[in-house]
Amino acid sequence: MAKNLLKNPSGEELLDFWELTENGGSQWKVEEMPGDCGSDWGLDGVTKYFATSFELCLKRQVIDLLAEDYSSEQLDAQPPVTVEDWYCGRSDSGCTYQMTVTLLDENQEVIEEFKPDPVTHDPDSDECSWKQVSHTFSEYGPGLRFITFEHGGQDTKFWDGWFGVRVTGSSVTVEV
Repeated sequence: MAKNLLKNPSGEELLDFWELTENGGSQWKVEEMPGDCGSDWGLDGVTKYFATSFELCLKRQVIDLLAEDYSSEQLDAQPPVTVEDWYCGRSDSGCTYQMTVTLLDENQEVIEEFKPDPVTHDPDSDECSWKQVSHTFSEYGPGLRFITFEHGGQDTKFWDGWFGVRVTGSSVTVEV
């Protein structure tokens, strides 16, 4: 099993290791599962999640693959890079979720990007269970040295507090 290169993927260390690129509304917050009007996780080991607010909340990490002990030769062989994220909404408020993951070269220029369309959750028509987003990069060319992982969202009712999308269990793995 490949090592998760994201640090603090589920909020056990509050917001440590995350760069808050957007911190709107009541700002990012870490809450305990399942949370108010929330859904049980159902997988072992995850007891917390990151909650967003009524204005856009985005957070990211930049992974330096050479600092993580991958060699240039290993990376130039284009190993599969898999990203996963889990998100859910509340049963009492709508929300939007978004993520962007980029593979970067030594100059932090984009080699390839995964940016699915934002997802809007409507509690009147969508269940508020946890959903997974997963993508594997392959055949992206040589030169990979950095990976950026950014995700977040907000609520759609603009309520003060933490009624936006919830995220947890994020991972970035490189299969060498």
